[in-house]
Amino acid sequence: MFDIVRRYADRLRASAQTRPAESGERRTHNLFEAAAVYVVARAQDDQDGIEEAAAWVSPEALSFGVSELACRAVVALARERNEPPRVVARDLLGLPAA
Repeated sequence: MFDIVRRYADRLRASAQTRPAESGERRTHNLFEAAAVYVVARAQDDQDGIEEAAAWVSPEALSFGVSELACRAVVALARERNEPPRVVARDLLGLPAA
């Protein structure tokens, strides 16, 4: 599951770096794009990637995007494992089963 997110964020980062800026303006990034790149950079301990993605949107927007990504990832993983999202979330965080 996280490999899918990582590959998607890597493609977004590569396309953003190769896409020329129009008339000297910076490209506007979607908050979900920023969240995906930020989470992948955190997972890979890539400080430059973390700082780059964090600069794309406001801290509030990034927080919302990361939260939405976490929710979607837990739901997708729960479906894949055929377990309730609560069990998956606790397992991912290393918490005991409730």
